[in-house]
Amino acid sequence: MKKIALLALGAALWAPAAYGLTKKADKPKTESTVRISDVLSPAPYGSTHLGGYLGDKLDLCIANRLMAQDIERVVQPFRDKPDGNWGFRSEFWGKWYTAAVMGYAYAPTPENRAVIDRAVQELVATQDENGYIGTYLDENHLGEWDIWGRKYVMLGLLGYYDQTGDRSVLEAAMKVADHLIAEAGPDSEINIAATGWIGWKGLASSSVLEPIALLYEKTGEQRYLDFARHIIRSWDTHNRLSPTGIRLVQEALGGTPLWKMSGAPKAYEMMSCFEGLCEMYRITGDRLYFDACHKLIETIIRDEIMIVGSGSMAEIWCHGKMRQTEPMYQGMETCVTATWMKFLYQMLRLTGDSRYADQLETSLYNALLGSMAPQGEWWSYYASLMGERVHSHQQFPDVVMSCCVANGPRGLMITPSWAVMTNRDGATVNLYGRIGSTVRTPAGRPLSIAMESDYPVEGHVSAKVGLDRSETFALSFRIPQWSKDTKLTINGEPYKGYLIPGTYASVVRQWADGDRVEIELDMRARAVDAPSGVGDMAVVRGPIVLAFDSRLIPRRDGVTEPPMYRYEFQRDAEGYVDVRKVDDAGVPALWMTFDVPCVDEAGGQHTMRMCDYASAGNSWTEGNIFRVWTPQPFDFRHLYTNNLDWHVNVTVGVDRPEVPEIYKK
Repeated sequence: MKKIALLALGAALWAPAAYGLTKKADKPKTESTVRISDVLSPAPYGSTHLGGYLGDKLDLCIANRLMAQDIERVVQPFRDKPDGNWGFRSEFWGKWYTAAVMGYAYAPTPENRAVIDRAVQELVATQDENGYIGTYLDENHLGEWDIWGRKYVMLGLLGYYDQTGDRSVLEAAMKVADHLIAEAGPDSEINIAATGWIGWKGLASSSVLEPIALLYEKTGEQRYLDFARHIIRSWDTHNRLSPTGIRLVQEALGGTPLWKMSGAPKAYEMMSCFEGLCEMYRITGDRLYFDACHKLIETIIRDEIMIVGSGSMAEIWCHGKMRQTEPMYQGMETCVTATWMKFLYQMLRLTGDSRYADQLETSLYNALLGSMAPQGEWWSYYASLMGERVHSHQQFPDVVMSCCVANGPRGLMITPSWAVMTNRDGATVNLYGRIGSTVRTPAGRPLSIAMESDYPVEGHVSAKVGLDRSETFALSFRIPQWSKDTKLTINGEPYKGYLIPGTYASVVRQWADGDRVEIELDMRARAVDAPSGVGDMAVVRGPIVLAFDSRLIPRRDGVTEPPMYRYEFQRDAEGYVDVRKVDDAGVPALWMTFDVPCVDEAGGQHTMRMCDYASAGNSWTEGNIFRVWTPQPFDFRHLYTNNLDWHVNVTVGVDRPEVPEIYKK
């Protein structure tokens, strides 16, 4: 816990106001711009810090990716405007920057502050007199990915404003929005849902709804609310790209299969539109917006999200839940993973439904961290359930970037905001581990929660409460859906309430300084049958999906030993698998390793060694193959079936992509 304490102290010492590198100004009054308050409110930036495995991952991402970014590479296109009538270089600055400002908020050192200050100053210096910040020439405005890029510019500028209160940067974002309104607003003849690359039918441009809604929340300027409503209306207007319009709200409410929606089934861009719709529900209280978001997220969970917490094939919805056992070409784009997590985060805030925190945890520990290079400097573009890990290619070598390398950190850096949250009755713990958080009680006094745990390696969690004065309020603890037998004690006394999987245990009492809550989660591994019914099976322990790895069980194609080849997982009548943790598997790069019991056709007992999905294949070298789903029984000789290699996880060229030299660690 020393690391957590030091980080918390550092946050206090290096708060933005402490060293005044940026001009501060009073924020506009915004109370009247939001009608719907969040059920769960994010912890203030810098109030929660993570240790252990997750803390190391955040630290690596911040140091080696976010703060190591070559700023000139992402700013120069705004000066040169090289995209002509096609290109999306304008997205990279904003994607990287929204994560970078969160990284600064988490680790507010002077060095990190200097990075975000310089990056915003360099970008704002490219702003045209009319307010435009982008990479397109005047004659090509509104084409292809132009509005999409402006969205990310505004999100980045607003992220900086949120951290620093610098009014000049907010005004720069307002100028970007005002110029867009002049070009494609309610008084123009442009249907914004008919702009952008033809293949995605206006989804990319329509997702500008999010920063426009956020601008209204922060300024109260009516023109932004009018424009936001105009964008939503445009979804129902037939246009050159879609004869019926993209009909996002209606078809979401109707539960239309995502691959059949009138708009393109492009997963990332579709969810980005609904992130904006979440903000519009907060602003207007229009239940239609919330119902559409709620129905869409439940449809995604039902039809698309795979066992490791992501979806898509070749970037589009594909009924992936049923197809995930197939050899999948370009499965689970990292942009989809990060945006899925951000959408879950929105809905967790709006609903207080712990199931969304369950989903976030699965995505975090599996799909997202499985896509991050071990030292955090790079990310994969796609993440398969069988095959090899491969680094993302560069979409634009001059920028030295891809969309997924820029986007992956955005999913990771929201983690401190949802790990511990507050509500009107007290505080809510969503994530367990070595975590320290300081929030406010309902009476406004500081409440510290210091957790000591090796979760999810082990299931025991100890949380110590810190208060300067006793107070009665609720402390709520997430009981994961998979934890069927949970135990909770307070100062050694068993909790007398219900501990229902998939809900919160809300403990209302007079809390005092030094009170301790102990939680024992049910970490029994469980065998999961393939949703499609094809007979494949996977093993999951807690939130961690297990996988075979060729470093633990080498490939044996054509070898006739051992004599029995057909194995299947051994599970009990309740579906649990008695896995045994291996403390030294001989591969230091693996986080968790287990011996999994299997039986052969003759009833003989065996064990097969598996590791956590995020570690599987993490040498990122050719020939390091892994696999999640296996047929039951499976042929030992063909454990790594179909010889899937890195080719299924790249989009261009024939050479295996590697980390660019300037970012190698």
